[in-house]
Amino acid sequence: MTETYGFDRETALTPRPDDPSLHDAELHEGWRIGMGINGGLLLALAGRALAAELGGGERGHRDPFSISAYYLSTSRPGPVTVRTETLRRGRTVSTGTASVLQDGEERLRAIATYGDLDGHDHAGDVRTSATPPQMPPPEQCVGTDMAPPDFLKISPMLERIELRLDPGTVGWAVGAPSGRGLIQGWLRLPDGREPDPLMLLLAVDALPPVSFDLGIRGWAPTLELTAHVRARPAPGWLRLKHSTRNFADGYMEEDAEVWDSAGRLVAQSRQLARVRLQEDA
Repeated sequence: MTETYGFDRETALTPRPDDPSLHDAELHEGWRIGMGINGGLLLALAGRALAAELGGGERGHRDPFSISAYYLSTSRPGPVTVRTETLRRGRTVSTGTASVLQDGEERLRAIATYGDLDGHDHAGDVRTSATPPQMPPPEQCVGTDMAPPDFLKISPMLERIELRLDPGTVGWAVGAPSGRGLIQGWLRLPDGREPDPLMLLLAVDALPPVSFDLGIRGWAPTLELTAHVRARPAPGWLRLKHSTRNFADGYMEEDAEVWDSAGRLVAQSRQLARVRLQEDA
């Protein structure tokens, strides 16, 4: 019997027998962070639905290459419906849309290009001038189990992932943010599930908001997020780097890099977030 991991169970989809473009799913309380469900989990849910939509047929395209999502309203724990549509089927890539619907409201809308990460001439050939983030090994980093109990209470997602933060980027947790706009750390899933392209969609939004390192402790909901998946990740820990270069008028861009255990840059993203100051959070 094949083992089913928590991430896969909790992003599982049940297609409607009368309409294969509609899928039923359940958003679990365990993926809540602050007021709503984590944006990376929602992106992975939409990504799984698009893999089902675009992955069929002789030229099925099951791997996300690029996905852009707009977060239209706050998602809560409970049932949702995911609606998908194919916009174009091509020889090497296909494009489709996905909408996450809950309680009569559209929570998220995404458009994505999918392909086969292993099925093209340059599969596995990654060249970049970027360098992996330098930090201590996971066992020398700060686990989220050390977070204050009141923070863990409003962020149950931290029990769904194993996150180890670089000690050099967690000064904000003790009232001493660096002001650099940088947080980095290690990520894996605690039940042993290895990373894959869908998990990379979770990883790009797994770290605390980099606005914390600017000394802004309020909630930072995502408005838009675009992720590029560059390669299928190797097994093992993922190395994450989130940074920002600009906070202005209550809005911030946040850039993410995801590196696999082989030292390859396997995913990148940029998001726009509204940063709420502490008194507004």
